[in-house]
Amino acid sequence: MIELENVAYSYGGGELLSEISVKLAPGSFHFLTGPSGAGKTTFMKLCYGALLPTAGHVRLFNHDVRLMDRDDIALNRRRIGVVHQDCQFLDHLPVHENIALPLSVSGRDSLDELANLKELVSWVGLKSRAEALPPELSGGERQRAALARAVIMSPDVVLADEPTGNVDWEMSQRLLQLLIELNRMGKTILIATHDLNLIRAAKSQVQARVLRIANRRVQLAGADL
Repeated sequence: MIELENVAYSYGGGELLSEISVKLAPGSFHFLTGPSGAGKTTFMKLCYGALLPTAGHVRLFNHDVRLMDRDDIALNRRRIGVVHQDCQFLDHLPVHENIALPLSVSGRDSLDELANLKELVSWVGLKSRAEALPPELSGGERQRAALARAVIMSPDVVLADEPTGNVDWEMSQRLLQLLIELNRMGKTILIATHDLNLIRAAKSQVQARVLRIANRRVQLAGADL
């Protein structure tokens, strides 16, 4: 589904990631951990084609990103939902319209799709906040809106970069439950986080593999997690 083979990435003249070989199989659940500045966000960007590797191969759904043109990458990225660490919204639009933006951009804003939007807004617990403007939302509400926007196109893969970084433990658990539910629906999930307690909480509910970035490489973490 997403495969990195002997991938390296250099930034500012120095190598940030090196010799990375990882495969995100359909329906798998992965965590990505490591210290700040280790390259977690860069790894995520390689996984959805926002960055090209300086060495090695990245394949999205069996297609090498180096052989794709811009339109091919855009089409493949519709199958990948991304929850960014610093989620951005259009502050003049209400929450439900921000969530629906990917539908509008892709021309999929039919009545059926808009009905699905209402269900999705309710699923993430924002039904009563659907008409609110983004500046009126709490941190947890913004993260749930970001998750809803990431999955509105029903992607095969969801990549979440520190989705619980700015919320309390109770909200972290709520966001985690939404991601676990998506995985049980067959979605491939990758969560970048430095919160080991979150990883432990997830591993009691779902079969998750933990990847750790250390010394520019990605390795499977040990059982101490």
